[in-house]
Amino acid sequence: MSGRPERVTLVEVGPRDGLQNEAAQIPSAEKIAFIDRLTEAGFPVVEVSAFVSPKWVPQMADAAEVFAGIRRRPGTRYPVLVPNIAGLDRAHAAGVTDIAIFAASSETFSRRNINQSIDASLETYRAVCDRALALRMRVRAYLSTAFGCPFEGAVDPRRVADVAEALIDMGASEVAVSDTIGIAHPGQVPLVVTAVAQRVPLEKIALHFHDTRGTALANVLTALDLGIATFDSSAGGLGGCPYAPGATGNLASEDLIYMLNGLGIETGVNLDAVVEASARIAEHVGHPPASRYFRAARAARASIPPGDRQASN
Repeated sequence: MSGRPERVTLVEVGPRDGLQNEAAQIPSAEKIAFIDRLTEAGFPVVEVSAFVSPKWVPQMADAAEVFAGIRRRPGTRYPVLVPNIAGLDRAHAAGVTDIAIFAASSETFSRRNINQSIDASLETYRAVCDRALALRMRVRAYLSTAFGCPFEGAVDPRRVADVAEALIDMGASEVAVSDTIGIAHPGQVPLVVTAVAQRVPLEKIALHFHDTRGTALANVLTALDLGIATFDSSAGGLGGCPYAPGATGNLASEDLIYMLNGLGIETGVNLDAVVEASARIAEHVGHPPASRYFRAARAARASIPPGDRQASN
């Protein structure tokens, strides 16, 4: 394993993984503005939407409209989630150049989530990857329930490694090993990362943590010491956990950036700009952002007399 990286890549998943789990229906124009603010904040990757059936994920029904409306900055990647060839074709028609696929580490979750066994899903994604690569599209893979399953409990790290290797072998540029239900803890992270790294190059491993049990930042800190240099996060901590109603969901981008800044690890992302993006989308989500840094920053700003605020910026 490598030492702690000097720079990490942050994959902002709020517009997709965050908003798709929010109850409020967000207008397309607000989603577009949200993504544009995240682009301006400096994220190198902003996940835009999902080309999935609106019957199952109504929040993503406007995927093509949103993608068409955003201002794409050169050098920034804008992936969308696709479940199959039909979703891929819709995404390609919309001008998408980066897609993401999503498999699971546990059989029950795979069947409950996408109505396919793990092996069947890998066959589907192999066809998706073949077509995407022929179209010169970049493929990212998510690997759900890598740290625990809501139906089966513990998941063998060797099983996680098997599926991760299969996803890379079919053409995925990286695999985001995901803590779907926010159950991971720092003692577990080295076991999973080491198992996957024995089968997948370290630079192709990303980690996707939820903060359901308050351990997401501790997990990132542990992973940094293992040499992991790509992490997913969501502005404001958008997105609850569908298997833990009312619980905090995705790791908040603000909290992660604040910690990385304190460690002297570069991200290229402007923390104040992320706070502003979260504040603006929160007006439409219907509840305050879960991010602890966001709440502290806004409280501190509110305590400054109005006439002094500009001087404090």
